[in-house]
Amino acid sequence: MISESEGTELVRLARKAVETYLQKSVVIRPDQDADMAGVFVTLNYLTRNKEEHLRGCIGFPLPDKKLHQSVVDAAIAAATEDPRFPPLDRRELDSIIFEVSVLTTPEEVMTRPAEYKKGIKIGRDGLILRWRYGSGLLLPQVPRELNWNIDEYLANICYKAGAPLDALLDPESKLYKFQALVFKEVEPNGKVTMLDLHNI
Repeated sequence: MISESEGTELVRLARKAVETYLQKSVVIRPDQDADMAGVFVTLNYLTRNKEEHLRGCIGFPLPDKKLHQSVVDAAIAAATEDPRFPPLDRRELDSIIFEVSVLTTPEEVMTRPAEYKKGIKIGRDGLILRWRYGSGLLLPQVPRELNWNIDEYLANICYKAGAPLDALLDPESKLYKFQALVFKEVEPNGKVTMLDLHNI
């Protein structure tokens, strides 16, 4: 799907897009573009104690746009439009770790709700829940990073969607899973590595 060198290029593009936007209020246009793909850009603030804290995360779960342009748009949105955080200040850039997740097309989990645990694997599958009053998404690295088991994962996708736990039992609700290749800076503006989601 995406090679490690291509993933490195995408992370560099995300950082360049945010730097240019914060410094010049200009949205860069990528020199090249790959196929369409869903993508998320995550920004983590690195403290002096080397602890990472989420600073912004926005993306596009469906392959509606070309990959490179999606990375640019998601990166700028993660830095300036995540409603959970104030817009990123350019002085913060030296403390921000950039992460890009390239998503497969979501597919509906077709098993009955009582059997969801059999069809979902932590470390492999991200989740999207669409229910009658909204939707929510969790990237596959999230349950690994937070050490959730499958029950906690399912509970938290409901929470993310603003849904009660029994929303998964509602026949109108739809649960989707997807996979991702995740590329991340080891340190701010440093080497980029591809995450092994099974061993975070």
